[in-house]
Amino acid sequence: MRLSPRYDGPTILAVEGAPGEQLAPLTRQRRRMASTLAGLTDEQWQVPSRCEGWTVRDVVAHVAGVNAFWHLALGAALDGAPTRYLAGFDPAATPPALVESLGPLSPQEVLAQFVASNDALLGVAAGLDEDDWSRLGEAPPGHVSIHVMAQHALWDSWVHERDIAIPLGLPAAAEPDEVRSCLQYAAAVSPALGLGLGPVAAGRYAVEGSDPDVRFVVEVGDCVTLRPDADAAGIPCLRGDSVALVESLSLRPPMPESTPPGWARLLDGLAAAFDAV
Repeated sequence: MRLSPRYDGPTILAVEGAPGEQLAPLTRQRRRMASTLAGLTDEQWQVPSRCEGWTVRDVVAHVAGVNAFWHLALGAALDGAPTRYLAGFDPAATPPALVESLGPLSPQEVLAQFVASNDALLGVAAGLDEDDWSRLGEAPPGHVSIHVMAQHALWDSWVHERDIAIPLGLPAAAEPDEVRSCLQYAAAVSPALGLGLGPVAAGRYAVEGSDPDVRFVVEVGDCVTLRPDADAAGIPCLRGDSVALVESLSLRPPMPESTPPGWARLLDGLAAAFDAV
C-alpha cells in the first residue's frame, strides 16, 4: 500500500526526549553493523535473511540506499526546506525493486556503499546542535523532528541488523539505549502510519518492557505522541521482554498471546503499509 505522509498541519508523530539522545545509539549501531559485515565470507553474504526473498547482501544494499535518503532528508531539514519524497511511496514494492536495480554488485562493493553512506549520514548528525534536533524533516509518517527521523533510522537498521545476524548464527547486540529507542519507535510508528491510511483507534496505550526496563505511554488522536514514564494506570498495557517486543511490533514474530486487544489493532498501520498479515 502506498504511504500517505502528513506534511501540513499538526506534526503527525512526536517522541519526547532530550535533544541529541539518538546520536550515540545511531552511531554505535551503524559502526557495529559495518564491523560485522566486514568479517563475513562471500558465502555468508549470500545466506537468506529474515526478509523474504532477500539475502544478506540484499538487506545491506537496502540499508545503504535508505541511508542515502536519510542523508538527503537531513540536509534539507537543516536548510529549512524538508523534502516530500515519500508521498505515494510503496514500502512493500519499491525497496525490492531498488535492490534489484543495483545489479550484480559484489559483497565488497555493497559493503563500500554501506560504509560510505554511514559516514555521510553520521557526519551530518554529529554536527547537529541542540536546536537542530527539533527541526522538521521527512520520515515515512510525514514531517517530524530530526529527533524522530533519527529514531526511525535507528529502528529500521537495528531490525535489519538482526535480520542478518540471526540467520547467520551471529550474536545480536542488545545495547540498552538502542533497545529503548527502538521499542519506543516500533510502538509509535504503526499508529502514525495508520493515521495516513485510514481511521486509527484513538486512546492511550502503555508499554512496560524488561531487560532493559522501558516504560512509556503512546497517545493516539489526531497525531501520535509518545511520553516516557507517563502514568499508565487503567490503560491497555503491553508487557514483555523489551527485545522481543521490538521484534513483534516490527512484524517479525507474532505478538505475545497476552497482548491487549487494543494494542493488536494499533499494528494495522504498519501491517497495511507493508502488505503484511
